Amino acid sequence: IHHNVKSLIVDSASMERILLVADYPNLTELKFFNFNHKVVSRYFTDQSPFRRIFQQQIIDLILVFKGDMNKISLKDYTIDVYGYIMKFFENLKHLSITGSYPYYFPPLELHHLPLTTLFSSTLDKLCIHVMRFEDCLALLDGRLKQLKTLIVDICCIEYPSWRVYNMDDLPNLKYFSLTSVDYFTNKYDTGILPLFRRMSNLEELNLYIMAKDRTTFLDGTHIYNEILVHMPRLQIFNFYISTLVGIDPLVRHLSKDDIQRTLSNNIKYQQVDCIVNYEYNFVKCHVFSLPFMFEDLYNIGNTFPNVIFSHVRRLSVIDIVPFNHEFFNRIACSFPLLKDLGVVNFNPQSSISDERNSNDNQLYLIVKLNYLISLYLVDVHIDYVDQFLNERKTHLPRLTELTIDYDHLTIVTDNFTRDTTRLNCINVKELNSYNTRVQQSKDFYVYFPLLKP
Repeated sequence: IHHNVKSLIVDSASMERILLVADYPNLTELKFFNFNHKVVSRYFTDQSPFRRIFQQQIIDLILVFKGDMNKISLKDYTIDVYGYIMKFFENLKHLSITGSYPYYFPPLELHHLPLTTLFSSTLDKLCIHVMRFEDCLALLDGRLKQLKTLIVDICCIEYPSWRVYNMDDLPNLKYFSLTSVDYFTNKYDTGILPLFRRMSNLEELNLYIMAKDRTTFLDGTHIYNEILVHMPRLQIFNFYISTLVGIDPLVRHLSKDDIQRTLSNNIKYQQVDCIVNYEYNFVKCHVFSLPFMFEDLYNIGNTFPNVIFSHVRRLSVIDIVPFNHEFFNRIACSFPLLKDLGVVNFNPQSSISDERNSNDNQLYLIVKLNYLISLYLVDVHIDYVDQFLNERKTHLPRLTELTIDYDHLTIVTDNFTRDTTRLNCINVKELNSYNTRVQQSKDFYVYFPLLKP
């Protein structure tokens, strides 16, 4: 059976035992879980018993980090781990380096390193997390000439750089995915748009970007004129683009209907939609393709489309209009696999919420957030603390991380004695409090039994 094995998925702890049990002459694909830099120094060497497999056979390598934050600088990590892997695996065609959210492993940092770092004449697919936008430009400066697919996640956008990169066209590139949860400012116009103009043969584009400090929204007309017109062979376009604009009473911004028309008139690939949300000093416009293919969605308000965001794991909601109970039921229905939720709203829910202490009467259809792990309730009216901690309003069976105003917490829980808020707190392993130091008491630890005194 070992002669028929073409692909293996192994944990770094069990890799040696599995690979030594027999020969794997046809093994070409290897996926490592719980990968870290120690695996490189131990197994990716000329003395390794797996050297022949790694150097000659493997063409598809997937490394899934569990966590590897250490004192090694990003520059040295790039050279000693990522760069070394590219050299050691001589026939590598596909390389994916990923990790779970948040990024518990060092991102690639290339912008001060020579062209020979991460050089390959065989690699045609790369999936990687980079530190800065300049590192993305460095990957496309000629060191990976055969590259057809690039999937890049950028940590930091606005970082000064004085290096000039090769800006030749990228005729081999067919698939490009760019994701960043950091905001673009002038880098969008000076970096992102010129990059897209080099991709005339692109067939699929996945784009998740956020821009701010602009006077107008990035709408369908902009997307067509500045991006799509330069990609005549594009067949698939999945995107989320948001624009954060300061509110100016002298400036009229496009309405949701206006923006929807620009999308429908200019983007013919698939269904599209938009959200326009007025925050406290800003207005944010979200434009996106459907189905929504991304895991993050930030700063939406009371009004959002009646669709299922099945891929979203991390969500934040903010509005100057109160969030009522039914809003959170809509959230539960529209975001069925949500793991991380942040709420910002300083206005009370409604007059009925003032009755939260009146015998905890069952007044609502319970909000069921069955997969929610992390909840952020700092910049909120106290009503929202009761909304989520009160088991008669919300069901949170997996909540393990709670970030909250401690004064609100003590009031809503009646100094950690109230029964109806006990169940949603019982599994919390990490409590982050603001404004007041946690007062440790017997009732507190009974309420949060998984927290260590």
